[in-house]
Amino acid sequence: MKIITSTEDLAAFCTAAAEHDYVTVDTEFLRERTYYSQLCLVQLAMPGPDDSTGVLVDPLAEGLSLEPLYDLFRDTSVVKVFHAARQDLEIFYVDAQVFPEPLFDTQVAAMVCGFGEQVGYETLVRKIAKEALDKTSRFTDWSRRPLTDAQKTYALADVTHLRRIYEFLAAKLEETGRSRWVHEELKVLTSPETYVTPPREAWKRVKTRTNSPKFLAIVRELAAFREDYAQARNIPRNRVYKDDALVELASNKPKTIEELGRSRLLLREARRGDIADGILKAVKAGSACPPEDLPQPDRSREKLQVNPALADLLRVLLKAKTESAGVAAKLIAPAADLDGIAAGLRDVPALSGWRREVFGADAERLCEGKIALAAKGSDVRIVDLD
Repeated sequence: MKIITSTEDLAAFCTAAAEHDYVTVDTEFLRERTYYSQLCLVQLAMPGPDDSTGVLVDPLAEGLSLEPLYDLFRDTSVVKVFHAARQDLEIFYVDAQVFPEPLFDTQVAAMVCGFGEQVGYETLVRKIAKEALDKTSRFTDWSRRPLTDAQKTYALADVTHLRRIYEFLAAKLEETGRSRWVHEELKVLTSPETYVTPPREAWKRVKTRTNSPKFLAIVRELAAFREDYAQARNIPRNRVYKDDALVELASNKPKTIEELGRSRLLLREARRGDIADGILKAVKAGSACPPEDLPQPDRSREKLQVNPALADLLRVLLKAKTESAGVAAKLIAPAADLDGIAAGLRDVPALSGWRREVFGADAERLCEGKIALAAKGSDVRIVDLD
């Protein structure tokens, strides 16, 4: 089992990989103690009949640069194959502002090919590669050196079995004409906006019980300070303060260190020093926010009048269409989008792109009274009313 610890060896592997149609990629990382993921291992494999074309790259090795790998990512003649690529892509984008192109995600492809919702790698290995995985090393500390034999075997299996899975799914997509569907889905994974969290937008992820703009102004400032602080020091945002403490602070609006000390949910480290100063400044700034700058919650769906009967019919239609097409229903439309369609919304993803082909066009026709649904045994059929 080859472990690459030098830039020269990595460059040699990537040069060889560039002669093939695809290369499989995976990573092992830690994120429990940092804001950004700490890359601990990169696994790569070229097409081949056995494990000999797979390698482990040690990014913690002194002097090793990942630039040869990034050059391979930029080589559009080689497909880069991942499974559930989002976290892997975030690592590479944060490190070098690079996305693998072209990209293939076997989890997305499997959902399109009828393997269910967010299907796991182990499931695909069992169903497609007809192999079993030893997952005992999954949650080990990948930053420790030397790696154990069990860790190496586990890590390499994540890219060697992936070759058969990719070849099977790619052929299936070609056979069914659904390759374009996967390409549409992958656009969000190769968008910088997916991985960048502007501090001033962080408040939108905080769940609150009130949508008062004045209250949300304080939430916005507290969330922005926390995000800035965590990013600058590369620590988890919850190590600064958790969401429940943030909401408590926005409610109590402490003005002094003494008042801050009365918080029930604030960590002890946050009651003094830079964090305490930042909290007080954020509360003050949020409280003084001018009316024209107050954050406005998205109330676009609050006034919607959902027709519950129509929403139920849309659920039946979705189930029938996705079962017929062999596509995961959740990939087409979550329940909230079905309610939105039933209430008259037409800017939901289910009504555009490849989803429209599978479900959206008939969903609109159902809403317009142009089709009906009929049951025959366990089957649901569409009846044209035009």
